[in-house]
Amino acid sequence: MAISFKGAHCPKEVILMGVRWYGAYPMSTRHVEERMEERGVDVDHSTINRWTIKDSPLLEEAFHRRKRSVWVSWRMDETSIKGV
Repeated sequence: MAISFKGAHCPKEVILMGVRWYGAYPMSTRHVEERMEERGVDVDHSTINRWTIKDSPLLEEAFHRRKRSVWVSWRMDETSIKGV
């Protein structure tokens, strides 16, 4: 399932950047709003919150599908356990 940006007023790069900053760093939506404003993008914090609620589960699903599988083989070092 692809993320649909149909009807969005901002480019998809701006939306993905806002959602990524909110999810990856310990920032509030107001801090993300300030960061984007520093870069010349005028977006309200409530809009960033809506993007996060709408797009985060879809992004997580897409990333999970592309995640590499873990190798099935593992080894444990030798340990000695002395009885009591």
